[in-house]
Formats: sequence, structure tokens, C-alpha cells
Amino acid sequence: MNDKIELIKKEIGKAIVGKDAIVEKVLTAMLADGHVLLEDIPGVGKTTLALAFSKAMGMKFNRVQFTPDVVPSDITGFSMYNKETQKFEYVAGAVMCNFFLADEINRTSSKTQSALLEVMQEGRVTVDGETHQLPQPFIVMATQNPLGTAGTQPLPEAQLDRFMIKLSMGYPDFQAQIDILKDREIVDPLTTINEVVTGEEVMEMKDKVKSVYVDDKIYTYITTLVEATRNYPLIRLGVSPRGALALRNMAKAKAFVEGRDYVVPEDISELFDDICRHRLILHPKAALSNSGADEILNEILEVNKAPKID
Repeated sequence: MNDKIELIKKEIGKAIVGKDAIVEKVLTAMLADGHVLLEDIPGVGKTTLALAFSKAMGMKFNRVQFTPDVVPSDITGFSMYNKETQKFEYVAGAVMCNFFLADEINRTSSKTQSALLEVMQEGRVTVDGETHQLPQPFIVMATQNPLGTAGTQPLPEAQLDRFMIKLSMGYPDFQAQIDILKDREIVDPLTTINEVVTGEEVMEMKDKVKSVYVDDKIYTYITTLVEATRNYPLIRLGVSPRGALALRNMAKAKAFVEGRDYVVPEDISELFDDICRHRLILHPKAALSNSGADEILNEILEVNKAPKID
């Protein structure tokens, strides 16, 4: 399967230049059966990233621009009366796909945001008492503008906790910007991306991730780090049990992507920040001491050293 992993990254690299670490983390989250939140300014390639993944991995792609007038039924679907059959029939919403891009999710209402909760957790939608399973594989990638920009409102904690990982692409570096200017002069790189894996192969890789070995010392390390966030004086709400599971699952997927069948402590420490930062609610005193989530999480890693595994 490692050759498939490399093929996926190579195809994504045609459209996403200079962001190999972001590409690998998104791929890792997908194989860990998780969802991805991207917070960034407009125009850095978030939508392009989603389109590139859906094309390379043979996924049906749907996108919704989350504006204030988007309603829950746009996302989950609705029931419509059919005169011929004299029955109500389900009309699929935008989430009936493999790869759902929720663009600028923090610009819509809380009610519409909440429509994604069951979708992200259970992989299904319930409309008028009837449950409809989503196709597999399935992933939600949501983008949000930085809080404080025009028309934004924060996602509720329960919604944030459903995202396995939160990332920021950032501006390209100097050489990457030159490459972007050149390779988009005549042809859109997205049109050159080929499908290199099928949905069935993606599901097979996800199954292999589940069998990656985790030592007891790794479980202890995860629990120690998570407990530290719950007892840190400047954190009002620490990492949830769902967050701890996300850290384990991402570590297993990271090991798989790197060609290992076992997790090492570095998998945990390298992912800890990306998985936990959006799950923390800081105490107001944290702002007074100029302590952000990243600084606090780095301090927790420094205090709680990674175990040595023979």
C-alpha cells in the first residue's frame, strides 16, 4: 500500500505546491476516519486542496458555500411528496457524497452548523425519522475564516470536537510562489490530476490502519498528555475522551503512511498540537499572561517526556 500512498501525494503535489506536510496530515486524517478543519485567510488553496484529494482518490465531491441563508435541509436533504406514489420520498442533500467541502463554515447559522453533527459522528443523516447512510469512504473538510473577520461566528465546542485535526496552510514560501505563478500560466494543475486509488482501496487502507500496533506505554503517554490539559491552570476545558481517541487514531494512521505497523512516541508528540489546539478552552487569565494554546501545549510536551520503547 505504500506505493499507493506515494502516488496520492504525487498527484496532490501537482496542484498544491510547497505544502507537503499539510498534504500528508490531511491524508493521515482521512485514513484515520477523521474530518479536517482548515482555518486560514482566503486564497491560499484550501478549496484546491479538497478538489485535488477528491480527484486523486476517486471520490464524489460536493461543496457548499456556507452563507447566512444556507439552511440545514441544504446539507442533510429533505422529504418531498410524490403525487404518483402518494408517498414522501427522500431528496438527498449535499452530504450524500464521499468528500464534502463545507466552505467558510463559520459564516452560517449555528443551526446549520449543527446539521453536520450527526453526519460527522455517525456517517448518516436522519430526516423526518428516517435514517440514511452516507456512502463510504466519507470525509468532511471544513474551512473557516479567522475569527473577527467580517460575518464570522465561532463554531460551538461540540462541533469543533468532531474535527480530528485543525490545520492552517499559510502563505507559500518565496520559491513556491514562483512555481505557482509559472505552472498556472497556461493549464490549471487540477485538470492534470489522475485518479490513482479507488474508494475500495481507500477503505482497505483504513482497515489496515486499525491493525497498527500500539504499545501500552503509548496509551499511558496519550493519557498523561490529555490529563495534563485537564489540570493545567490556564485551561478551562481540556481535551475530551474523543480527542484522546483522535490522537491515537491519527498516530496509527501516521505510522501506516510512513510505512510502519507500529506507533512510536514521536507520532504522538508531533500530532499533539494539531489535534488538541482547537479542543481547548482557555481561562481568561491566559490572555493576560500572553499564553496561547500552542504555547501551552508545547509546555505540556516539555514537562511530560515521551517514553522509551524497546
